Amino acid sequence: MKILLWHVHGGWTDSFVRGGHQYLLPTTPDRGPWGLGRAGRNWPETVLEVSPEDLAGMEIDAVVLQRPEELDFANRLTGRTPGRDLPAFYVEHNTPKPHATNSVHPLAGQNRIPIIHVTHFNRLYWDNGRAPTVVIEHGIPDPGALYTGSREGLGVMINEPVRRWRITGTDLLPAFAGVAPIELFGIGGLETAARLNLPAGRLIWKGDLPTADVHTKLADNRAYLHTARWTSLGLSLLEAMFMAMPVIVVAATEACRAVPPDAGAVSDDLGELTEAAARFIAEPDHAAACGRAARAAALEKYGLEMFLQRWDLVLGQ
Repeated sequence: MKILLWHVHGGWTDSFVRGGHQYLLPTTPDRGPWGLGRAGRNWPETVLEVSPEDLAGMEIDAVVLQRPEELDFANRLTGRTPGRDLPAFYVEHNTPKPHATNSVHPLAGQNRIPIIHVTHFNRLYWDNGRAPTVVIEHGIPDPGALYTGSREGLGVMINEPVRRWRITGTDLLPAFAGVAPIELFGIGGLETAARLNLPAGRLIWKGDLPTADVHTKLADNRAYLHTARWTSLGLSLLEAMFMAMPVIVVAATEACRAVPPDAGAVSDDLGELTEAAARFIAEPDHAAACGRAARAAALEKYGLEMFLQRWDLVLGQ
């Protein structure tokens, strides 16, 4: 099939475009949010950058939408109405906003375009109205069991930790910095230690690194820390589990379903989480055993092949 989609969520797209189809990515000279294209990513040759102006004359079998504005964009650029003249699917990456339970999804008032939720939590909490819904859980390429745990520290992956603050649980980091030094990876983390008023060396921002570099550096930490309060299931958490890292996770949104008890600690009790972190630092063999359980769970539930098979089933229907 020839599938039109915008490059919005890099991690999710990285998995989606590894299927057996041709993927058309609108691309503009400024590489802005409506024309990012491949953005230098090492994706298969079946991922094609196309000029938005050329879409009207192209054969397109389906469009995957990820932002409400894309309904109009797809209509104007292709000359076809998503859900009527062009088979369409709307991927909802996020937890409901602004309200946890009363937020009405932008596509709730129609029944021609299915909403594809990436977690069961998201489908349960969004008000989907009369739109058909499907859950296709995340699947990611396996980075391998890279865990060494050689560093007595905690690894964290948060994009824009200062701007997003309580949403990503950035304010919780000092409690863990008192247990062990923290290495923070992700976009826009330079001011985090200063904003948290942490002593020198307790939280070090490692930068926004290429994925392969993040994996190898992150895996040297004794455990992975996931503090998000109100985000969808973070791909960084799943990547850490694939790498055989033990995980310390705030029990919010999909975390309780994704992380089994023997993979680390999942709790909404901050004391329990910091105690688990301290034990991982003190007992590397225990940490490694939890990491092996985390990897086994990730391989079983979030493998790339299963993700692509589920998408093929939906696309075929």
